[in-house]
Amino acid sequence: MSSAASLSGISAKLPQSLRVEQRGVVALLFLARAHKRNALDDATVFGLEAFFSSLPEGIKAVVLAADGEHFCAGLDLGELAQLNVGQGVAHSRSWHRAFERMEFGQVPVVAVLRGAVVGGGLEMAAACHIRVAEGSAYYALPEGSRGIFVGGGGSVRLPRLIGTAQMMDMMLTGRSYDAAEGQAIGISHYLVTPGEGLGKGIELAERIAANAPMTNFAVTHVLPRIAQSDPASGYVTEALIAAIAQGEDEAKARMQAFLNKRAPKATQD
Repeated sequence: MSSAASLSGISAKLPQSLRVEQRGVVALLFLARAHKRNALDDATVFGLEAFFSSLPEGIKAVVLAADGEHFCAGLDLGELAQLNVGQGVAHSRSWHRAFERMEFGQVPVVAVLRGAVVGGGLEMAAACHIRVAEGSAYYALPEGSRGIFVGGGGSVRLPRLIGTAQMMDMMLTGRSYDAAEGQAIGISHYLVTPGEGLGKGIELAERIAANAPMTNFAVTHVLPRIAQSDPASGYVTEALIAAIAQGEDEAKARMQAFLNKRAPKATQD
């Protein structure tokens, strides 16, 4: 594994609440408000949007992690309390833009979850493509007890992960899930012991970065849209993206390597 260095070639000016490193073709983005349990303020949200909108060309995957013991305790409520209705809509839409840049951005994103993954933190995690949870992670949607509603896209993304009924329970009753329970209901893809999350996240990101770029694009941009479409439209879209992907020169070279027994076969991890 290559050693970490600062990310070169990024044009966006990031706030102090975000810290960036690079390991080869993988960018590491850390939430850096540990003293606030990495709660998301406006500056951080705008910084997330700027970062994912201006990745250098050589970056093939991103790992989103956090300093301190907690991934993200959600919205910094101090910035929400004084907003009127119109300002509240604009505030929510700014979160939508930032998280959409993650979900439908240039490269796949792996989230490393630990400690609090609460409210807006869970909404942000749901916008990532792969989620690695450490055993200390726990999940909650406390908006109901605070008189508010999710505003970072959670009502769209989370029901697809855990189901509408499960999300209703979390919001109405304040129910929380520990790391093992979160794994069981589909929040995380991988569950590791405390301290191993970042290493696992980087390992997965490096594996993802080794894929053909068109395949990664098809998986992150086209697959979710096929899943939401009617079957007939989905089949047509699948046929088109499959033809585009296999028509790429890199795909031809990879398939030929496999046929010539120069590429590894799929095995059980």
